[in-house]
Amino acid sequence: MRRPGTLAIYAAFYLVFLYAPVILLPLFAFNDGTIIAFPLSGFTTHWFAELAQTDALIDSVVTSLIIAVVAAVLATLLGLLAARAAARTMFPLKPGIMGLIMLPLILPEIIIAVALLVVLSQLGIALASWTVILGHVLLCTPFAIAILNSAFLALDQSLEEAAQDLGTTKLETFWRVTLPLVMPGIVSSLLISFTISLDEFIIAFFLSGNEPTLPVYLWSQLRFPARIPVVMALGTLLLIASLVLLTTAEYFRRRGAARTGQDDHGGFM
Repeated sequence: MRRPGTLAIYAAFYLVFLYAPVILLPLFAFNDGTIIAFPLSGFTTHWFAELAQTDALIDSVVTSLIIAVVAAVLATLLGLLAARAAARTMFPLKPGIMGLIMLPLILPEIIIAVALLVVLSQLGIALASWTVILGHVLLCTPFAIAILNSAFLALDQSLEEAAQDLGTTKLETFWRVTLPLVMPGIVSSLLISFTISLDEFIIAFFLSGNEPTLPVYLWSQLRFPARIPVVMALGTLLLIASLVLLTTAEYFRRRGAARTGQDDHGGFM
C-alpha cells in the first residue's frame, strides 16, 4: 500500500506538469515585451486592447460563436432523443447502435476530419461554416448523450407513470414532467457542447473553408512572432471563458443529481 506522502508528491508533480503552461499564458499576456522569455519586460494591457482592433480576429470570434451555438443546440437535441431512447426503450441491436453513435468519443479527430473532408469533396459540396457545424455536431453528440443518459437513468420512472395514470399523454408527460426534471442535464449538455465546439481545432481546420474559426485563426497567427503576445492575451480570455462555462455546466450537473437523488460522483470537475 502506497504511503500518503508518496501520493501527495505524485499529485503535486502532476498538477505542476498539467497547469504550469496554463499559468504562463496569462503571465506573458501582461508582459510588455514581444519576446516570450524571462525576465519580464514590464506590465501592460496593450495586447488586450489590440484584440478589439483586429477585424480578422473579430470575424473569427463571431464565426466560432455562431458555429458553437448551433452545434450545441443540434447536438443536445439529438442527444436528448438518443438518451431518452437508450434509457427508456428496448429495440433490436440497441448495444451495437448506441456503440456506433458513441464511436466519435474514441476515434481520433483527424480520422473524423479527413473522412468528412473526403465525403464532402466527393459530393462536390463547398466548405463553409455549416460543414464545420456538421463535424462539430458529430463530435459533440456523444458527449450530450452521455450527460443526458445519466440524467434520464437517475430520473424516477414512477413519476412519468403516475402522470400518465392521471390522464396525460406521453408527449404531455415528457413536456410537463420529464423535461423540467432533466433540464439541468440539458443545460449542462449545451454548455459542454458549446465549449467543445468553441475550442475544437482539427475538424475546423479541415472543414472551415474561407471562414476560419477562432482556433484556426490563432494557429495562423503563430507564424508571426510579433503576434504571439496578442495570441497569449486572447488565450487568457478563452481560458477564463472555458473555466466559467465548465464550472457552470458542473453546477447544473450537480443540481440535477441532487434533484433526482443521483449519487454525485464522476463529474467533470
